[in-house]
Amino acid sequence: MDKAKRLFIKSKRSFRRRLPPIQSGDQIDYRNMSLISRFISEQGKILSRRVNRLTLNQQRLITIAIKQARILALLPFLNNEKSELVARTTGLRTRKK
Repeated sequence: MDKAKRLFIKSKRSFRRRLPPIQSGDQIDYRNMSLISRFISEQGKILSRRVNRLTLNQQRLITIAIKQARILALLPFLNNEKSELVARTTGLRTRKK
């Protein structure tokens, strides 16, 4: 096979199908902290549906459950830790005159 024909042949890759993040038996509820915590970023933000790989209905239920958990103080609204602030301020340079 010459080079011109070889460029147009698709490589055969095996794709592994990922498991859905929420199984059919999992209950989406504000009390299910192990499930809810998988869909929150380190800063405490709700991750997008594209990142989570959820259906539209599942994302809506997760969002409602997270908001209910925040209101009941089971989850923080923001995850501000002092260790991050210390790391940021130590990197600042002082000007020499």
